[in-house]
Amino acid sequence: MAAVAALYPQFKQLNAEVLAISTDSVYAHKVFKDISPSVRNVQYPLVSDRNQQISRAYRVFDETAGVALRGTVIIDPEGIIIAKLIYPREVGRNTHEILRLLQAIQYGRQTGLGVPANWVPGMTGIQRRTEDIGRI
Repeated sequence: MAAVAALYPQFKQLNAEVLAISTDSVYAHKVFKDISPSVRNVQYPLVSDRNQQISRAYRVFDETAGVALRGTVIIDPEGIIIAKLIYPREVGRNTHEILRLLQAIQYGRQTGLGVPANWVPGMTGIQRRTEDIGRI
């Protein structure tokens, strides 16, 4: 959460809404914000999903363990899920990659160009040509 908070201004510049959703209670969120220096400055909503409806709807709830997995879901302005990343419990998010993914999605939509592997802002995209499909 703290890593996302550090990049939050950049997400806002992309007109992205950020929500931190967990199955913890609103009381646990308050205590977490009160005692954790890194979470104290989080400026986006912390959403409590105590009944697991959100976690189940986005298919990030582990029924066996009874917990939500660490996931990132990117939803476009039309309400369509366009990217979903699920992380193993022992692996933290790469928030710079999430930001790059959002930038790449927006770049592709704005330009109509394809976004090649390892693309970063400032690089050009590639033309999408049906005659090149299947070519090496």
